[in-house]
Amino acid sequence: MNRADKGEILADIESQLEGAESLSLETIAREIMQIGFRCRRCGDCCQGEENSVAVFPFEIRAIMAETGDSWLETAGPPEEGEWDCEGNFHTLEWRLRKTGRDCKYYSEKGCRIYGVSPLLCKTYPFYLDEGRLRWSECRGLGGEIGTEDSLILAELLKRRQIVEIREAIDLVREYEEFERGEPSPFGRCVVHDSHGVREIGWSEIPGALGRRLRLSRGR
Repeated sequence: MNRADKGEILADIESQLEGAESLSLETIAREIMQIGFRCRRCGDCCQGEENSVAVFPFEIRAIMAETGDSWLETAGPPEEGEWDCEGNFHTLEWRLRKTGRDCKYYSEKGCRIYGVSPLLCKTYPFYLDEGRLRWSECRGLGGEIGTEDSLILAELLKRRQIVEIREAIDLVREYEEFERGEPSPFGRCVVHDSHGVREIGWSEIPGALGRRLRLSRGR
């Protein structure tokens, strides 16, 4: 990504931010009420192989403060990424840690970090796509929701979209381009986020290198 490309990308994202900031909470809330939603506390969104929660640095720090967990105990790098010419694996942002198939912070009694859960969790199954309300599959869809609760959810959705766009702006500003290379068992894992670059030794995230090498060979 050269300077000109970065400038074009930033201009486009900043335009998206203006659109997100102008969204009407009342309009979003009315759409939510028309669709209907009532959380059934089934835990489906916290369990399973497909469960993957994107989490931003400020959210990781909030969870760390709540639980006492370290950064890498709270979140890890995604498996999607690219290798550089020195054998390092580069990826973007972070994912909430899992224990087996399920979110690390899920229990039979519910979410153990509910008060500081990521915005993605607080707004599930809804999300905004260029200002349009979308939703994922969920048992709670169609349930009864009142005006106050729909407005609260609408505010969270708007906040989430604004945060996601601002994080993307900071990510692009901080991003450092690298020369692509072949998969390698040597090197480190490099995570690019809105605060810059964090390098992680593979020994700090057991099993992660093997999974990424297998994914690369399977392409």
